[in-house]
Amino acid sequence: MKSEYALRGFLPKADPLTAFPCGSPYAPLDEIGRDLPSLLYDKGFRSYARGLRLPPWQTRVSVETLPLLRLYYVRIGFLASAYVNQVGEEPVETLPGNIAAPLIDVAQRLRRPPILSYDGYALYNWKRFRKDGPIALGNIDTIQNFVHMYDERWFILVHVEIESIAAEILAAIANVKRKLAQDANADLNRELWRIEGAVRRQVETLKRIPEHMDPKLYYKTFRPYIRFFDGVAYEGADTAPMQFRGETGAQSSIMPMLVAFMKIAHRRSILTDHLDDMRAYMPAEHRTLIKEVAALPDIGAPAYREVFNAILDAMASFRRVHYGWAEDYINRRTDDPRGTGGTPYMRWLQQLLTETEARRL
Repeated sequence: MKSEYALRGFLPKADPLTAFPCGSPYAPLDEIGRDLPSLLYDKGFRSYARGLRLPPWQTRVSVETLPLLRLYYVRIGFLASAYVNQVGEEPVETLPGNIAAPLIDVAQRLRRPPILSYDGYALYNWKRFRKDGPIALGNIDTIQNFVHMYDERWFILVHVEIESIAAEILAAIANVKRKLAQDANADLNRELWRIEGAVRRQVETLKRIPEHMDPKLYYKTFRPYIRFFDGVAYEGADTAPMQFRGETGAQSSIMPMLVAFMKIAHRRSILTDHLDDMRAYMPAEHRTLIKEVAALPDIGAPAYREVFNAILDAMASFRRVHYGWAEDYINRRTDDPRGTGGTPYMRWLQQLLTETEARRL
């Protein structure tokens, strides 16, 4: 496992870029991004967007230029989802070529589907006020938004803190792997309790959602922008109209990684097919890490019963809180059973919770 995972979890190893360098050919995207929440109040936004001359990506992709590429993806991805799902207007079925072409190109370079996903909405979309301070609520803000309200920022930033805490989990798993490589009978209690403690901290962070996020505002103002694309034609692309999952927490790598580590068996169903599909929306290096963790030995032994069950209980608590927010913020406000990812989320969230609890020793 790479060392940066133990420092940042699934967040980038360096803070995301907040803007392109002065004089960069991509700099015009920053102004468009900053103006986007205001532009979306205008019924003429789509006409404006069709007239934009967006700079194509022209830089060789390397470790040094990857932060630029990610910011480019954030700016283009937000613009595309804003165009398709503009609040107050009917969703459209065609993404114009001036937006579709750069979105397809950047998605191919990042090895992912061409739509704004959890990585662009959260993992690459934050900055710190105090650079020497923690990646935590109170010291972080977003780079790009769909709306001016702080509710959307809070929604994103809660997820960023949860991702930051995951560094503790990944550091512990890295130690488990190292210890087992040296001694198959090594004592793993310290590492496992560290995982349990980190998941508990994530639960407490998730519980903070209502502090600055009104359920009515969430459902009506910015949730529509992160919905799935259903039969959207990408103008200029030699493909039929496409369907892509919208931004959703199911595209975070944290729970899939924990499920792989704890060897939780989810019954094969449309749900598990969906979860497998969600991995395509994760950064490619995260998918590789999940496979690496899945290959570790099963630590569900009687010697670890107490801590093993404690981790499962913490994971179940996280899923239970998530289920509650899905009920309060979405389900009671619509008859549509599909979440932003396009799935019957309430039924599936309950199944995930039940099967997590069933793994107890």
